[in-house]
Amino acid sequence: MRQIPFFTKLLVSFAIVGSAAAVASLGTFASFTSSTAAQAQSLTSGTVSITLGSANRLTVGASNLVPGDTLQRAVDLTNNGSPATSQVGSITLTTSASPSSQLDQDASNGLQMVIDKCSVAWTEAGPPYTYTCGGTTSSVLASRAVIGSNIALSNMSSLTAGNTDHLRVTLTLPSGSGNSEQGQSSTLTYVFTANQRAGTNK
Repeated sequence: MRQIPFFTKLLVSFAIVGSAAAVASLGTFASFTSSTAAQAQSLTSGTVSITLGSANRLTVGASNLVPGDTLQRAVDLTNNGSPATSQVGSITLTTSASPSSQLDQDASNGLQMVIDKCSVAWTEAGPPYTYTCGGTTSSVLASRAVIGSNIALSNMSSLTAGNTDHLRVTLTLPSGSGNSEQGQSSTLTYVFTANQRAGTNK
């Protein structure tokens, strides 16, 4: 019998293996399947929204301040989100000055700020404006320099949708202010920011 050369045997062997692999690969596409679909999943996002109320005296300035003078201004802050979607976790205050002067730049002897709130609307007298509370007074911000960024406000009812905080901002030029505060002029801007609550499982 004629012998087949070795290299020919190798070629035939490879051809056989290759054909078997091809058959095996065809088999992988023939499999049982089953599918099922979940119903449509409805997702909605919440809202973070606050607004200043009609009682806003922060735009009213004061002049001819001397050491020891105090000025009070009332402002209402309302959470106007809907009860179902409001997601306010905290409220902060950022204050800035433009133009700026020693009145706001001197952290120790420049203007100092305190914020309180009343459980009901403040009773206003003046001008010059003063306020008395016919309900309960609580502290929102302890005394500090008037300029600051993202200052945390405490005891805020407006974290809850529909609630209003009746705030009284008090600015004082300390009695220790010196000659560097004479003849100065600053224009202050107040920005209240509502921040979302912390993320949680839903």
